[in-house]
Amino acid sequence: MARNRLAGTKNGTSRTAKFYHDNPDKNRAKNNYNSKRQRDGYSKSSALKLYKAKLKKANKDNPNSKVGDGKDVSHTKGGLKLKSQSVNRGSNGDMPGDRRARGKNK
Repeated sequence: MARNRLAGTKNGTSRTAKFYHDNPDKNRAKNNYNSKRQRDGYSKSSALKLYKAKLKKANKDNPNSKVGDGKDVSHTKGGLKLKSQSVNRGSNGDMPGDRRARGKNK
């Protein structure tokens, strides 16, 4: 696979980077929040470990799922379902904040 030729050429020009550059108080608050999450071990919490283990087990036990098939278990209103990884990253309406997360207010 070819390396991304644009990698490293756009230093700090995103809207987010500009916002935090123009608002040092917000930048400080964001950094404090991120360091607190890291310090508290958010991704290593027992609740999150159980959540991830449940999804892994559901994926493993699903007869339609194979290793390397590009499928993930998705939380939907109807329970757990097997979906492709790309579809699972932005499901339409499966969870309450999905549409808002993509900037759609309808």
